Amino acid sequence: MYTVSIIGTGYVADFYMRSLQTFPEVKVLKAYDINQQRLKVFADYWHVPTAASLEELLNTSDAQERPMLILNLTNPHAHFTVSKACLEAGYNVYSEKPLSIKMEDAFELHRIAAEKDLYLASAPCSYLSQVAQTVWLAVREKLMGKPLLVYAELDDDFISQAPYQKWISESGAPWPAEDEFKVGCTLEHAGYYLSWLMMIFGPIEKVIAASAEIIKDKLPNNQQTAPDYSTATLFFKCGLIARITCGIVAPHNHGLRIICEQGVIEVNESWNNAAVVKTRRRYVLHRKLINSLFTRKLKLSGPSHPMGPKKGNTKMNFALGPMELLSAIKEQRPPRTSADFALHLNEVTLAIQNARDNTGVQIMKTSCPEQPPMPWAHALKS
Repeated sequence: MYTVSIIGTGYVADFYMRSLQTFPEVKVLKAYDINQQRLKVFADYWHVPTAASLEELLNTSDAQERPMLILNLTNPHAHFTVSKACLEAGYNVYSEKPLSIKMEDAFELHRIAAEKDLYLASAPCSYLSQVAQTVWLAVREKLMGKPLLVYAELDDDFISQAPYQKWISESGAPWPAEDEFKVGCTLEHAGYYLSWLMMIFGPIEKVIAASAEIIKDKLPNNQQTAPDYSTATLFFKCGLIARITCGIVAPHNHGLRIICEQGVIEVNESWNNAAVVKTRRRYVLHRKLINSLFTRKLKLSGPSHPMGPKKGNTKMNFALGPMELLSAIKEQRPPRTSADFALHLNEVTLAIQNARDNTGVQIMKTSCPEQPPMPWAHALKS
């Protein structure tokens, strides 16, 4: 049996709870939130015990009440404070994205985890999914030859005009519009494809980015909000170049194209763990260069992981990351969701987000380690 406790019971916590049900070997020991009313609604809906305070959750003397892992699902501005308290109390931590909104705080979390020999990781975890692992396998097997260039899009349409006031989680939590607009779409979303690319191609050495706030007055009373558009060119240590775009203005587009010597590897949706991966070959016909109208669908040769449940509005299994970390803790091995990986992801994401103020070339100080693929991502169907 694996054990976790949850801090933060807002909108995203329902996605985790529903996803954790796909792993019956995981038990939620306790949940806590500073909003006691929200905590009660969440706990009643999911039938989980609660802690009256953060101190009660962290300082229990009962060994059976100490979880193997704490899920930090709080507001992004609280990630650093909560994760630091958990690490200092001796707990392994899996944090919702970002690891921290300030890079110096992310470095401090990384340092504490290393000094205490604790596991520290952050979302998103979709790079552990069937679709991302299939893309990586296609790259490893060079189905389209050597990868040269990547285009990754994470546009979510004109969100400020959407009826987001009606977006309610499964247990009744409202979509946190204020947090989303103040934190920004780059910190919230860029990690979905950045983590895929870091997994496949390794560390990013240089970032040239720009970000801007296009839509003003998304919140009342002239509250300051984050950039709602960003674009970056990423220079990987391996030589690959990638362009990534995030926004909440342009029409929905979550497409990924890996342009290779002989064709393209394509995915149309990063937020669907079961999205279709395709290859599109390039050839010459009658003195013209043609990108084929026909594609080949790629499938793994065997089962992968439990998919996210159909109930709810997400097609991602949010428990893949915590489960990988729990397995690593039990097996006493380095996790695929490592602290180094989380730190590098945080630095690259902040470099893009903060490009509104820090223009020009940004050289990364962190790196990420090579990691093995998931054990089930070893072969494609013929």
